[in-house]
Amino acid sequence: MQPAMQACLAIDLTRLITRLRHASPTGIDRVDLAYARHILSQGAEGTRFGLVSTAFGPRVLDRETARGIVEAVAAGWVEDVVAEDDPVFQALAASLAGEDRPSPTAARRRGEGGLDRRRLQAETSLRVLRSGGIERLPEGTIYLHTSHLRLDRPERFDWLYTRRDVRPVFFVHDLIPISHPEYGRPGEAERHVIRMETVARHAAHVLVNSSDVGARFTDYAQRRGLGPKPVTVVPLGVEPIFSKGAGEAGLPGLARPTFLVCGTIEPRKNHLLLLNLWRDLAGRDGVATPRLVLIGRRGWEIENVADMLDRCEAIRPHVSEVVGLSTHGLARLMRGATALLMPSFIEGYGLPVVEAAASGLPVVASDIPVHREIGGGFAHFLDPLDGPGWTAAVRALSEPGSRLRTELAGRLTAYEPPSWTAHFERVDAALASLPAAVAPHGRENLRNLRPT
Repeated sequence: MQPAMQACLAIDLTRLITRLRHASPTGIDRVDLAYARHILSQGAEGTRFGLVSTAFGPRVLDRETARGIVEAVAAGWVEDVVAEDDPVFQALAASLAGEDRPSPTAARRRGEGGLDRRRLQAETSLRVLRSGGIERLPEGTIYLHTSHLRLDRPERFDWLYTRRDVRPVFFVHDLIPISHPEYGRPGEAERHVIRMETVARHAAHVLVNSSDVGARFTDYAQRRGLGPKPVTVVPLGVEPIFSKGAGEAGLPGLARPTFLVCGTIEPRKNHLLLLNLWRDLAGRDGVATPRLVLIGRRGWEIENVADMLDRCEAIRPHVSEVVGLSTHGLARLMRGATALLMPSFIEGYGLPVVEAAASGLPVVASDIPVHREIGGGFAHFLDPLDGPGWTAAVRALSEPGSRLRTELAGRLTAYEPPSWTAHFERVDAALASLPAAVAPHGRENLRNLRPT
């Protein structure tokens, strides 16, 4: 039973508004969307608000205005489009059935709507700037910030010193730029230090997606002398469409075994290991080489990966990149593919692992703490540097009547994926237990952390 939340709630929509110009969401975008919909759909009139950080101070939106913005963002992402109406999925399905390249028509349609999204973003920004300030928030409001956006701009949160009755709650997704700076863009580690300092100095409560992230945040805050913060672990939910009983069939007619990799192409995801593996497989197996589908846009610091994708002729017939795939399309892929490969060096959570498991898709994942935490009962674990081990797993899973695939699929028979319902039951309980007010650390110390 959900606890009743009497307090007013303000959900930060800053990141969602910036995502109006994008055709597809990232993992953090999906979390932001889930929280915005949850918060803005409950409570009495006048108790739910959207808040947007601007250069002129925070702007507060009433619930209906905030909900309109949230749904406009979701509509722009075509998240609810069924697979049959998703041109990206249809082009990929044709390719996996035997054609080597997606159709030009699908490629053109994938870029449609960009002008409309930019126009909507401009109109939304103007509407935000015309809204009222923090004086619109009732006393004792809980402020919920579920992305990392603007946390490296601590002056954007100075209003919390003025409104000390407001109780800030932050969602920390990971500390990867601090613990593994080699995987980020130049300067990202320093920016993330400021983000975590902002959270640690202001938060009345911290939400995290895994016990691993919670332990890392607590240890970091204590080492920085910022003191302990109440932390609640809330594993991310899996959308119902990924359920084995969701009603949509898998992907029929695959010409060859097909492996999926999901997530932005960036160094920590370890795509280079798989591309080198596939080049070796192509040299040995030729036209019988399994297919590898990379689902996610290109990120940063990926020159070697980009060179392989753009210039390596050996892997071209066997490796596909997919950007802008709908959630329904991804779910169909997962129900028809051979296995998910997740060779990451580090993750905050690893949502594709639990989405694949919910779909009945076998998972091969890197042996890192968070993968053990979320997939210990079903995944096949390998060291992210074990090239021969990953090659052997791909070969074993590709065999007709694969015993390894049968074993891994069998582990998923009774698997119950984490749900958004359970997630928000924990969140609501944490928010309901917040003390009446929290006094943050000294303002002068926080000012010293601002980037020049």
